[in-house]
Amino acid sequence: MSGAPETVEQGTPGERNPAGAARSGRAGRRPGREIVANGLRGALIGTVETMPGVSGGTVALVVMVYERLIASASALIVGVCGLIAGIFRGPERRSAARDRLREVDWLLLLPLFAGMGVGILVMAHFMEDLAANHPVLMRAAFFGMVLVSLLVPIRLAGRWRSRDWLYLAIATAVAAVAVSLPAQNVAITPVTLMLCAALAVGALALPGLSGSFLLLALGVYEPTLAAVNDRDLGYLGVFLAGALVGGVLIVLALRRLLAVRHHVTMVVITGLMAGGLRALWPWQAEDRSIVPADPATVWPVIGLALAGAAVVGAGVYLERRMIAREAAHSEA
Repeated sequence: MSGAPETVEQGTPGERNPAGAARSGRAGRRPGREIVANGLRGALIGTVETMPGVSGGTVALVVMVYERLIASASALIVGVCGLIAGIFRGPERRSAARDRLREVDWLLLLPLFAGMGVGILVMAHFMEDLAANHPVLMRAAFFGMVLVSLLVPIRLAGRWRSRDWLYLAIATAVAAVAVSLPAQNVAITPVTLMLCAALAVGALALPGLSGSFLLLALGVYEPTLAAVNDRDLGYLGVFLAGALVGGVLIVLALRRLLAVRHHVTMVVITGLMAGGLRALWPWQAEDRSIVPADPATVWPVIGLALAGAAVVGAGVYLERRMIAREAAHSEA
């Protein structure tokens, strides 16, 4: 059984080939509706990224834009780099770069990133207070959300083979260990800040690994939130430069993996998300060690976890229905 060939991926055509589906379906798209929907998706991603332990990549996967986002971001990066290289290498290189830029789904990227920015700026203060004053209940709600979200990559992976369980176990163990490491206090300099930002954006792009949690582990989460709330443009400029470098590298790597190893990539993403649940276990100490459950919070924790699971489950169901309707509309 372990030697069985790669199976055909399940899901809609847009999920299996997001770049191709975007190109073929543009004639039947509704720009106004898409801009609003993608702006809201971006706001959700930005909001959860302010909560340590929750991955923006997980949200992108749940709202069914993850692969399209990676494909469009990769085309944008390659296209821009090609235009710059074309200054020195002639018109043919510039023409190839323009072809890549035509693959960019601007109706996805622009409102999504705008929504992310708004979500981070608006929710950073509120999420900071909630995480500080109600950490157990916040982790419980997000634990339920991420737990149900596992169904998305499991389905996108298609039929599972026996060796996939080994990949799953390894990815789960790696993520669980990574999110259990005690916090460090990195000296904040322009160089270390850029490195931390690059790592955080890499984690953001991987479902199951939280960019904000990584910043917390490195000791730069609170300074970064303070810089956002105080509009510290010098700090934010250095941070964004590092984030840009990290984003370029991780997007190109993920695009390659999704193109040539889609099934295995989804299996590994499932493991990363499962292991990342360790960071969201409600009852843990400041050093991230597991502590006994507080009887006074057991039922509120269970209730919030179930509510979080129900919200994500309903969101996944509605998103699937919307994608099916859009596919039927574009084919009509």
